[in-house]
Amino acid sequence: MPRNQSGVKEACLRRVLVTGGAGFLGSHLCDSLLKEGCNVACLDNFSTGSQQAIARFLQHPDFKLTTHDITERFMIQVDEIFHLASPASPVHYRRRPVETIKANVSGSINALETARESGAKILLSSTSEIYGDPLEHPQREDYWGNVNPIGPRSCYDEGKRCAETLFFDYRREYDVKIKVARIFNTYGPFMKADDGRVISNFIVQALKQEPLTVYGDGTQTRSLCFVSDMIKGLKILMNTEDSFTGPVNFGDPFERTIGEIAETIIRLTQSKSRMVFQPLPEDDPRRRLPDITLAKTALQWEPTVSFADGLKETIQYFRQVLKDA
Repeated sequence: MPRNQSGVKEACLRRVLVTGGAGFLGSHLCDSLLKEGCNVACLDNFSTGSQQAIARFLQHPDFKLTTHDITERFMIQVDEIFHLASPASPVHYRRRPVETIKANVSGSINALETARESGAKILLSSTSEIYGDPLEHPQREDYWGNVNPIGPRSCYDEGKRCAETLFFDYRREYDVKIKVARIFNTYGPFMKADDGRVISNFIVQALKQEPLTVYGDGTQTRSLCFVSDMIKGLKILMNTEDSFTGPVNFGDPFERTIGEIAETIIRLTQSKSRMVFQPLPEDDPRRRLPDITLAKTALQWEPTVSFADGLKETIQYFRQVLKDA
């Protein structure tokens, strides 16, 4: 909590709720908000979140953990809500498709109702997956996407699309103060080793000297943003004027093939691993790249952490995780 010149604690300027606060992005966001001097309420049911990710906050006087399922009604009096609660990796949402769509539909309604009742601003962590397997490249915010509504990924893709609809309808009908961030692939410390994301998969396999599993022929592309840059973008968006709602793309505007990512990780880990190729999963997007013109012009945001530097920090984190296992 901030202190004045006499050293006496002052009242916190903001009370902030982070739904899904024990997840990868959520835990980094809680950390950043606590360092600002905010009172932070973390709400998570730990279906995919991690106690380890928030263990460092549990004794913090301005941090409160509430174990709760976002699909059940709740009320916390706050000034801002970062709504991040949802399974976010293919491994998790393919395993729990109904839970995933309920988190994004019922969970968003519950978060929006809390924002409505408390008069809070609320930010939705939407996703690049709302663009599906895009027919336009790079993807701009005015592109409506190419999504299979009945495929194995649709619980997440369509769940987030519906969440965006709910956010804008709550703004139109109830004048709720909303922000919508479309998050592209993000990586960094506190990712879970078994979450199925390309960076965590490759790093863990390389450190174990195991073959790196590449789905498809390795030519499909991804945009990879380091977590500290992503958190900075979300906070900037939350602090904009009420008239600015988004949606806004947040991601690294540099396209890398899966094969190039694997080769870079093998080199940085000094691994003897080689790539092995498996069939591409159904509806897996072949190209993914954000147009971040809106973020750069309206928010003065763009990534600053290089891919090499971000990977080195992430590799060091996973070295320690594997050492402690």
